[in-house]
Amino acid sequence: MQGKVVGGSPEGDAELVEFLRALLARKLLIGGVALIGALLGLVYVLMTTPIYEAKGVVLPPKLNGIAELNIGRTSEAELTPYTVAAVYGVFVRNLNSETLRRRFFEEQYLPSLSDEERAGSKGVLYSNFSRMLSVGLVNKAVPDRYGVVVQHPDPALAEKWAALYIEQAASVATEEVVHDARREAGVRAKNLGQQITALRESGNKIREDSISQLREALRIADAIKLREPPLISGKLANNERVEAKETREAKEFSADMENNLIYMRGTKALEAEIYNLEHRVSDDPFIANLRPLEAKYEFFKRLEDDVRAVSVFQYDGPVSVSDGPVKPKRLLSVIGGGLIGMTVGILFACVGYLLAGGRGRRAGE
Repeated sequence: MQGKVVGGSPEGDAELVEFLRALLARKLLIGGVALIGALLGLVYVLMTTPIYEAKGVVLPPKLNGIAELNIGRTSEAELTPYTVAAVYGVFVRNLNSETLRRRFFEEQYLPSLSDEERAGSKGVLYSNFSRMLSVGLVNKAVPDRYGVVVQHPDPALAEKWAALYIEQAASVATEEVVHDARREAGVRAKNLGQQITALRESGNKIREDSISQLREALRIADAIKLREPPLISGKLANNERVEAKETREAKEFSADMENNLIYMRGTKALEAEIYNLEHRVSDDPFIANLRPLEAKYEFFKRLEDDVRAVSVFQYDGPVSVSDGPVKPKRLLSVIGGGLIGMTVGILFACVGYLLAGGRGRRAGE
């Protein structure tokens, strides 16, 4: 007995040749089905709405774009300067945020649909919108380049939406960065304002205490009938040692007049000083360290109001629109349809060959 399943046998080769001849005999069937597939692919291309693609690519801002944000932000001012990476990070976070995407969906995408289209499920509509608008890295090797891609049948609208989405993300990011900068400056100004208020209150208390001390000294001076302060006189010094001693004694006596012996100034001086303190318009010139604090306070108040122009990103070229539709791929659709049709035709030919072979075997029996 001779086996029919031995690989490379004459019978196996003969069956392969017979199979190929059968396919060749059905070439018109295979070609016809392939042609039908290609025609169906062409019909798909003609009936499908062409989709155009707009793309905007962004990069981190230049250093001078955030320069105004860093005015006064130094270690001496106890404010950390903003970096390009930090500002751009806020922009990228907003560019990828679901909040911005939902807002764009509600404000731009839904109004562009017909009443009938808007009547559908919002979940389905949002899925369609998410496929239409995408945000991602342009190249993983360059982690700072992000692209916003919009696919839409209207190329002008796709270009407009790509630019608008980027600008809205930039607007939200700018507002966030400026708000944080102003808030930091405002908090610093508030703290300084509280210190200034505390110093003024303390100065007022010190003035009131001085008046009380002077009034008490006035009562003592009036009681001893001391109108004028006593004159400090000493012997004429014949040498430097005697002169130094008398000078030291005079200074000690003067110091006592500022503390324990205030009444020694006399009623005339005490009354004048009390009147002056009671009618003082402001204690500010007499408060130590007040003026430096006021200067810092004014600086931070101006800093709080001056933050305006900030660039949180820059375009890497203009927003571009594809020259032709990106969907459907015309040539690819026709060729793909033809290949699918040819595959189906070969399957039909194989089925026909097998059926013919089966009928031949039954007839032989």
